[in-house]
Amino acid sequence: MKKLVLILAATVLMASMCDREPKPEPAPDPDPTPAEITFAKGADISWVSEMEKDGKTFKKRDGSTADIFAVLADCGINAIRLRVWVDPYKGWSGKDDVVALAKRAAKAQMAVMVDFHYSDFFADPGRQIMPAAWDADKGSLDKLCTHIAQHTTDVLNALKAAGVSPKWIQIGNETRNGMMWPAGQLWTSAGDIANGYSNFAKLFNAGSHAAKAVFPEALVMPHLNNAYEDNDWWFQRVKAAGANFDAIALSHYPQAESGMTAAQYNQKALANIRSLYSTYKVPIIVSEVGVKPAKSDAASVLKSFVDELKNIEGCGGVFYWEPEVYGGWKPEIYGKPDEIYRYTGKRETWGSYDQGAFSSDGSPSAIMDAFKD
Repeated sequence: MKKLVLILAATVLMASMCDREPKPEPAPDPDPTPAEITFAKGADISWVSEMEKDGKTFKKRDGSTADIFAVLADCGINAIRLRVWVDPYKGWSGKDDVVALAKRAAKAQMAVMVDFHYSDFFADPGRQIMPAAWDADKGSLDKLCTHIAQHTTDVLNALKAAGVSPKWIQIGNETRNGMMWPAGQLWTSAGDIANGYSNFAKLFNAGSHAAKAVFPEALVMPHLNNAYEDNDWWFQRVKAAGANFDAIALSHYPQAESGMTAAQYNQKALANIRSLYSTYKVPIIVSEVGVKPAKSDAASVLKSFVDELKNIEGCGGVFYWEPEVYGGWKPEIYGKPDEIYRYTGKRETWGSYDQGAFSSDGSPSAIMDAFKD
């Protein structure tokens, strides 16, 4: 009996000791996933893989060398935009390059935007050049729609296989005068092109429907330059022609314009963003913004703009265009007039981008403070 009492006493003592031992702390909540981002503080860094090939490195503010995605995250960036061309020079911004960068972004817990240009080089309001491989079919809208759908599906399936699910998909880049000229052009100096808007809508929808088939939850959107302009007429026209979109993307370069102060350009853009959301009730994304670091007010111009965007109902975020450029770096093709001619029809050389937001040592400049909470 005495032995049994001792055993019971020891058992009670051990139990009481276990009760007094500290309980493990609950596991911390996981980092937010890209899908949980409500306001994108983003950057288009489509040049970064070529920059890294050229030996460019990046630093945090404390001077430590780090991967570009870690440097951007330290600045408050939570989303990445990547352009994709059909058959680009040496593969830069082609499918494989985009997938590789998108995987790095996803690993860094950043949301991803894919920007389809439907060209082999930059598409913008003054240049919407048909991909060379599709040019033989420029007279057949149906064949071009098939090309767009296949290209869109191919790129997005590659991203899906890599485990990346884009949050936004841009169908065309700065398509104010349409896309893939002449098939999707909207007007010439003589006026509107017959069936221009309906042709554009068919091309746009070919990309949009293909995108939604692969990623049904992604926001598919058209993209216009000059956020400071009243662009409602354009969206009315393309919507009436049958274009289907879930969001609207805009570009804004307040110091690249003239005639008003940068602050005035900002206020006009902000007013138009409010108006577009009120009319269409879809998220409005500033998918490109940039300021000129050579101007003393660059940082304050961007910060005031971003701060106000955060408080606008329906604004889904803002992306700085190629902030990582520094030290006069430029893509190899910019110094090759014959190659530029192959993509643009003009034999010329181009200078380096003048709105990068990194300092000469590869660290973020004060411009990037706009993305800090």
